[in-house]
Amino acid sequence: MSRDGGMDPRLPVDLSERDRDLRELMDDPDCDPRALDRTFRRFAVVNALVSGWRAVWRTHVMPALPPSGAGRVLDLGCGGGDLARALVRWAASDGFEVEVVGVDPDPRAIAAATRSRQRGVTFREQTSADLAAAGERFDVVVSNHVLHHLDDDGWHGFLADSEHLATSRVIHSDIRRSRAAYRSYAIAAPLVAAGTFVRVDGLRSIRRSFTVPELRSALPAGWVAEAAAPHRVLAVRDV
Repeated sequence: MSRDGGMDPRLPVDLSERDRDLRELMDDPDCDPRALDRTFRRFAVVNALVSGWRAVWRTHVMPALPPSGAGRVLDLGCGGGDLARALVRWAASDGFEVEVVGVDPDPRAIAAATRSRQRGVTFREQTSADLAAAGERFDVVVSNHVLHHLDDDGWHGFLADSEHLATSRVIHSDIRRSRAAYRSYAIAAPLVAAGTFVRVDGLRSIRRSFTVPELRSALPAGWVAEAAAPHRVLAVRDV
């Protein structure tokens, strides 16, 4: 083990199967709140570098929006809200007027997200089940780095809820597990990880994440698993 509690990338790490038993430090309700707050804020940098969402906006989200140019997007498990804010910016630059609602059941995430106000973005402390029960609908439903967190009990409900909430398309994006992804992240993460959980939790996330064949096998009928760059996997459902 490395001093920060993560696996030392110089040592052999078994990436042949998902490590479902690993838990991320930020998921601990008793974790250091200052480190957690810094982690949420640093996600904006990390996601901009590695999430590939700018391309996904163009290839998957934008084509699923109404021809009028106005649309409603739901970001499930929004964390610190950086993706929700980015979607509004990208939409405006491409001539769309998109309202984005970011939801997360963790009040700590919503507290971090709401520190930065932006026109067109709303954050709520809710679950996908809460929204489905309330009869809410959105043109497109997205999530980032949520799938690998879900246990078997939460998996089917999350996918069913996102299908129910979307009127056009669902796109869940996550890390695609590979040795190249693990090695690259282990080398680059220390540049932005000081005082946060970014490095340890990122390496644990990779070990918990899916390959494309694993995701394809886990998804219900009607869903498609796709590889995306860099080191990403998408679960896509047209409704």
